Amino acid sequence: MNDPRRHVPSVDAVLRAAPATAAERKRLTAAIRDVLASARAEGAEILDPAAYARLARERIATRDAPTLRPVINATGVVLHTNLGRAPLSDAALDAIRAASGTVSVEYDLERGARGERHGHAAGLLAEVTGAQDAVVVNNGAAAVLLALAALAGKREVIVARGELVEIGGGFRIPDVLVRSGAKLVEVGTTNRTYVRDYANAVTDRTGAILRVHASNFALRGFVAKAPSPELAALAHERGIAFIHDLGSGTLLDTARFGLGREETVAEAVRDGADVVTFSGDKLLGGPQAGIAAGRAEAIGKLRSHPLMRALRPDKLTIAALVATVAAYRDGTAVSTLPVWRLIAETPAKLGRRAKAVAAALEAAGIGAAVVVTTSTVGGGSLPEETQPSRGVALSSVSPARSVGALRRSDPAVVARIVDDRVVLDLRSVLPEQDAALTRAVIRALSNEDMSARRDRA
Repeated sequence: MNDPRRHVPSVDAVLRAAPATAAERKRLTAAIRDVLASARAEGAEILDPAAYARLARERIATRDAPTLRPVINATGVVLHTNLGRAPLSDAALDAIRAASGTVSVEYDLERGARGERHGHAAGLLAEVTGAQDAVVVNNGAAAVLLALAALAGKREVIVARGELVEIGGGFRIPDVLVRSGAKLVEVGTTNRTYVRDYANAVTDRTGAILRVHASNFALRGFVAKAPSPELAALAHERGIAFIHDLGSGTLLDTARFGLGREETVAEAVRDGADVVTFSGDKLLGGPQAGIAAGRAEAIGKLRSHPLMRALRPDKLTIAALVATVAAYRDGTAVSTLPVWRLIAETPAKLGRRAKAVAAALEAAGIGAAVVVTTSTVGGGSLPEETQPSRGVALSSVSPARSVGALRRSDPAVVARIVDDRVVLDLRSVLPEQDAALTRAVIRALSNEDMSARRDRA
């Protein structure tokens, strides 16, 4: 009878202290049971029923809090895979809103009959890439899978050993080959592969030659690879397909922004590939999607393959992609697509912005200084390539604690620690986000400072 756990109130007593609607009663009851069970297990101080009711409601609120939250990316990685890669343009967001209702996704308004889902983006993609035709699926890996299944299913596919890559999330080219029904045939060595290696591997069982872009690493030194035009010529001479997986897939010359030169989609198409696959949410700057562009006959086989039904994009993806690609057609990609706006920002402009952010933080009592940083494109694009950038270094007793506080702010801020200092790299922050970034940092670090003082007391 002296056991304090016996004095924990009953579930009914707590429910009486917390009137609930019929809709919330079941969830509230479950939360109360959890709270009371914890109180008994921990032997904590006994509270009144109303206090336990508040704890139960707090538990529900924590559980219901959205996990997909807006984030300000202050890491300096422009295409941060964990933060959703390319932010969408205003035009893409407007297109998504317009397409969110009832739309003609598979309805021909002229004929008043069933239409073609894949026609909305095909013509525009063909125009900007120089391809004869194009098709869209739900991600880049799906585009590779579909191309292999449609053009080389149950047949052999020749790949250079140096291109048997694994990228983020455990995505491996050999695994995709197996899932497509094709059989992998490796040629060459890790560092050097020639056209003759491919030619010697072609048999009557061969379905395709696959070239894979080394999207997240680079081979340097004593290396050699077969030129794409020669591989295309070999494939067409032998009556097999040439598939080129570009990975990120850019429509612009990256060298103009001080970066290494990345092969463009138009160049890959011009080099003779039957199908060129690339992502929609990397250097293209659009929504998550996989795109296959190339010869009409090959693309037609992809479009009619049974897997297409499982891999097709939804109406919102199509709408955002069309709006994004239209910027390339109209010559406005650098000025309107966030990914290119971030990449194109000069160190001088970044420095001026960093100075303004640092001054605002200093005025709020948070130590801040402008620092020179180095940023990356990320997202498996342009491996080993960096850009000069500018950031704001924050004064902090505990950098680890500060970055945690920033992640919990609203909006969340994801920064990085450089030389034991918290740094906000503005290369990955759009200019219109500077004010929101400043406010979020002030809130987060002011609260952290008060928490630290309480802990010391």
